[in-house]
Amino acid sequence: MSSVSTSPDHEPLAPPWAGEALLARHPRRWVRRVPYVIALGFAAVLIPVTSQVLGMDYHVNGGLAIALGFAQAAPLLLAVVRPLQAWRIVIVADIAGAFVVVQADVAGRPAPWTPMVVVGYLVLCLALSLREPRRTVLYVWLVTVVASVLLSAFRNPVGSDGPDTSVLMIVLSGAVLLLGSLLRERGETRRRLVEQETISETERARRTLLEERTRIARELHDVVAHHMTVISVQADSAPYRLSGVSDEVRGEFESIAASARDSIGEMRRLLKVLRSEDAQDERAPQPGLDKVHQLVEATRRGGVPVELSLPEPGALGESTKVSPAVDLSTYRIVQEALSNVVQHAPGALTRVSLSTGEDHLTVLVVNGPATKPVSRVESGGTGHGLVGMGERVRLVGGTLDVGPLPDGGFRVAARLPMSTPEEMSTPEEGSPSSP
Repeated sequence: MSSVSTSPDHEPLAPPWAGEALLARHPRRWVRRVPYVIALGFAAVLIPVTSQVLGMDYHVNGGLAIALGFAQAAPLLLAVVRPLQAWRIVIVADIAGAFVVVQADVAGRPAPWTPMVVVGYLVLCLALSLREPRRTVLYVWLVTVVASVLLSAFRNPVGSDGPDTSVLMIVLSGAVLLLGSLLRERGETRRRLVEQETISETERARRTLLEERTRIARELHDVVAHHMTVISVQADSAPYRLSGVSDEVRGEFESIAASARDSIGEMRRLLKVLRSEDAQDERAPQPGLDKVHQLVEATRRGGVPVELSLPEPGALGESTKVSPAVDLSTYRIVQEALSNVVQHAPGALTRVSLSTGEDHLTVLVVNGPATKPVSRVESGGTGHGLVGMGERVRLVGGTLDVGPLPDGGFRVAARLPMSTPEEMSTPEEGSPSSP
């Protein structure tokens, strides 16, 4: 049985909201109808049997016997949706019927509870215990105990030789209520475990994404800080390298150098926030396209046959104007793809291809199925797999296509712009729109 409640006072197997039936959230339609079928079956049997037994065995007036039969059994249909309200009706009807039975001048008949009352009441107790908290279940049982004891004391001495069902009702109702409560709490425990697992998976994915964003921010900081340093040095040295610089121009260069130094200071303060104390190794210059061949060679030495295809010499040089962010992202994508091959498809033939278009760079890494036993030892890379790739590609305005191949291999294809969207919208130096 399913459960969706999160309130500590409502721990049912099915949701406790008003108007919602037992098993209402089960995915299968026929299972959702089972409680109605069971309740209808008991009501259809108990109503005529109760009326007949009260009329024939206990000599109760026919109209009163039929009324008691309906009042004691018909609320079982309500118990599917609102078991506590159904119990309030049934307990009143059962007590009324028990008063009639204990005062009847009939010897040898069960009293104060008839067998039909016991059966219907136990069914109702099961439905109630599956929906209500322990406090309510205990209250229901205590009312049952008090009613049974009092009705047993009021039995007609003439019919006192019949079986006393008060103790039977107390024991069986307590057992059923306890069983239902245990089933409800077991279902609630399982539901909470599933919720916690779902929350843990969500938090883990979110934490992985945030960690990868932080790593990217640290790397981009290094790239930007390097360029700002170059600007500061060039601005400081320009008056000495260029002849005939006026005082006004010299002041402009000094202002540019000062702004660059201030920006570097802000970047360093940001770096303290982004970097942990044990990330000192990441302060080195970040790799780029010129290091891809070294990465491939290192992977080959690790036992993975890798084929590298690069554009013609110079195609990835200055003429293409690949932005620092794209340069770094390309290296990281290849690094993570090869890391995944080493981890998940050791020994697989892998092809790494870099190609350029008019305004974009395409990165393609394709590997075949594994030819060696898969090792669970983590290898290099960011450790965040496809999450990191997707985040890097998104941040530079590119597209990523990954997925398995029919032969059991895997494909990673990234299309990256030569420049990031921000750089594309910035006027180039020397253009008419450039200040």
